[in-house]
Amino acid sequence: MRARKMRYYADMTKSAIITVLIVVMVIVIVGVDVSFFRNHFWERLMANVGIVLVFIAFYLRFLK
Repeated sequence: MRARKMRYYADMTKSAIITVLIVVMVIVIVGVDVSFFRNHFWERLMANVGIVLVFIAFYLRFLK
């Protein structure tokens, strides 16, 4: 019973961390778009892809 409860809390913690990571990623992408690349479509697209790749690398390195 106790092991199941601990696993539940570990899963909830991981879900919370992933949710926070996604929210931070969205905030960073919107902030960069508004601040630097307002009228530059291709540069904006490349920067957004780069930001997403950095967040994926961070997730795979530290949270997986």
